[in-house]
Amino acid sequence: MPEIHLTPLHAGQLNILANRSKRTVVRCGRRYGKTTMFEQLASTWALKGKRVGFFAPSYKLWLPTYQRIHKSLAPAISQASKVDAVLDLHTGGAIEFWTLSDPDAGRSRFYDEVIVDEASLVPGLQDIFEQSIAPTLLDRNGNALMGGTPKGQDPESYFYQACTNAELPEPWREFHAPTAANPKLNAAAVAALQAKNHPLVWRQEYQAEFVDWSGTAFFSLENLLRDGKGVGLPMYCDYVFCVVDSALKTGLQHDGTAVVWCAFNSLIPDNPRITILDWEITQIQSNLLTSWLPGVLEHGQRIAIDCKARHGFGGAFIEDKASGITLLQHGKSAGWPVHAIDGHITSQGKDARAVLAAGPVLRGDVKLSAHAADKQMNYKGVTRNHLISQLCGYVLGDPDAHKRSDDLFDCAVYSVIVACGDSEGF
Repeated sequence: MPEIHLTPLHAGQLNILANRSKRTVVRCGRRYGKTTMFEQLASTWALKGKRVGFFAPSYKLWLPTYQRIHKSLAPAISQASKVDAVLDLHTGGAIEFWTLSDPDAGRSRFYDEVIVDEASLVPGLQDIFEQSIAPTLLDRNGNALMGGTPKGQDPESYFYQACTNAELPEPWREFHAPTAANPKLNAAAVAALQAKNHPLVWRQEYQAEFVDWSGTAFFSLENLLRDGKGVGLPMYCDYVFCVVDSALKTGLQHDGTAVVWCAFNSLIPDNPRITILDWEITQIQSNLLTSWLPGVLEHGQRIAIDCKARHGFGGAFIEDKASGITLLQHGKSAGWPVHAIDGHITSQGKDARAVLAAGPVLRGDVKLSAHAADKQMNYKGVTRNHLISQLCGYVLGDPDAHKRSDDLFDCAVYSVIVACGDSEGF
């Protein structure tokens, strides 16, 4: 058999491997190398003839792992199926992949080792683990290894419980590893991230601390303006795009349909990376949305001409849920420039999306145009700048958030993430 070369684990990862227990949880900062470690361990165990169950929140999250392991173990693979999500090895070992959106993930299987990746992103994980995953370890007295980056202080989160509650019936041994503990990263670059991020984002995402977000008003108007005013229309930009958040129902108690138009710039240093050019919010019957959208696209095309966009108008990004599905299907069949927002983004909760957008806003990469900053509209009987009201009034961890309109908040935050990346940027 040809030689197989796996990425060596760094010292911190080797320490976890050497000192793990029957149930081990890794609380680590981003880019620590958690998923890489899990991939190398799964590969090593399977090469030794062990059966490994690899669990992740979604298909999109485990698929890259499947592909990387498939490539590295190719000479040792006797059978592989992406459909069945399994890699069988000549050694008798195997790696099976599961999506944790299925509460029965792992049922009827048996494993020597179980890995749960991105555990902080999985609601209801405790029931899935205890009822479906843990029983897979009984036949071979197997071990469980779970990892993730903290997402607030949430007593309902099994990842949070595993890291903080030593009184669980079967307690987990915790290893805490901030981003800086990865010796393969540039130490100066990691340290520089602290100045580029909201302090709470830094503590959570890179220090891997459980942060209390409750009551935090996250987006400051000061960060969205320049010298207290909106910025001018870009003289040049890469492209203009819009984000649409559509509603199913109408009425004062229900969400409306909102759209935000933005310009993206990657070349001109003095211009913001993202300029929010215009916005609109309205209430419209869902069966009329397909006749409403062409006007949105035409407005984007006009703005792209005004901004001298090198690549013109990039189209509308729409959440692939509820009435957004209808808009996407109709738009694609009609040949309109419509795009589904990536499922990894839409699957995050509102607070998590706010955290993802925080870095670019804090470091001044996102600005309101003078038009967007000064604009006022009557919506649900109230005349105000609803974009500023929703974006700057959003409070993380607010138990009454579901009672408030947040359509423009969603559009603005999606715009930042889609175009500018998360708190690290693309």
